[in-house]
Amino acid sequence: MKCNMKQWVADTINQPVKKGMPILSFPAIQKMNITVKDLISSSDLQARAMQIVAKYTDAAASVSLMDLSVEAECFGSSIRVSEEEVPTVIGSIVNSEEDADALLIPEIGTGRTSIYIEAIEKAAKLIEGRPILAGAIGPFSLAGRLMDVSEAMIYCYEEPDMVHTVLKKVTKFIINYCKEYKKAGANGIVLAEPLAGLLSPSLAEEFSADYVKQIVDAVQDDEFIIVYHNCGNCTIQQIDSIIATGSPFLHFGNAINMAEIMPHIPADVIAAGNVDPAGQFKNGTKESVKASTKEIMEKCCKYPNFVISSGCDIPPLSKWENIDAFFEAVHEYYQANS
Repeated sequence: MKCNMKQWVADTINQPVKKGMPILSFPAIQKMNITVKDLISSSDLQARAMQIVAKYTDAAASVSLMDLSVEAECFGSSIRVSEEEVPTVIGSIVNSEEDADALLIPEIGTGRTSIYIEAIEKAAKLIEGRPILAGAIGPFSLAGRLMDVSEAMIYCYEEPDMVHTVLKKVTKFIINYCKEYKKAGANGIVLAEPLAGLLSPSLAEEFSADYVKQIVDAVQDDEFIIVYHNCGNCTIQQIDSIIATGSPFLHFGNAINMAEIMPHIPADVIAAGNVDPAGQFKNGTKESVKASTKEIMEKCCKYPNFVISSGCDIPPLSKWENIDAFFEAVHEYYQANS
């Protein structure tokens, strides 16, 4: 569906009653009687999962898988796949300046990127009435997976040139990946940059935000936006450089108090969050999900540019009754406050 996404952002801000937009895809496996392994291996199943979520929820957008292993696997990383959990990257492939220099930028279509691009193309033909957002990992989060997440933080201090070498390569790859999603019919990308949320403000600007801005500048236009996601606990301190990326839609995790970050967000930029995915959607009850959702809305809905969401990707085995409770709470809040 072709859509003026800048107008969609503006319209969303101007609407007094807003739809919730959780990062919701993997729990569709329960309704499909398949495993996570099945889902990540098939474009047909991924498109069907997005269609099911669109059918069963009134979400503001249709969001594809937040699978932060896809891009690293393309570069040569090993991943751990299970039946019930989202895939994870294991080990590292860049451990020296020589490794960084030798790192090759994969062709788009390598590994599972072809599956994920095809899934968006198929989903775009199945889903109407809401934007379709593909998923991609952010530059520092990808570099961290190639270098080992813990080591990457140290390398920022001890081997900054090596980190920048990797970042330049992964940024080119992410730009190419986003462009293919765009061709496939996506209206935007949820760009997940969680690892940057652990950095100091100055390091976050140097090793993350500056590269995110390159991606935004290269792919964003009237019909395609970057939704920036960061679920780290330092995002409030980093907010100036995050805003400077140019993303018109910022998504924050439950490691922060959403009410504290809202005053920092420009009025023409959406900020979304942040009901606890594990604590509430997966392990909570209908009552606790409703209470948590309404509590955040009570504090944040006074800001027209706030959209209620999950704090991050909702885990695959989260209870659908809890997911339903989230949407019920959104409806009940606006009904009571309209």
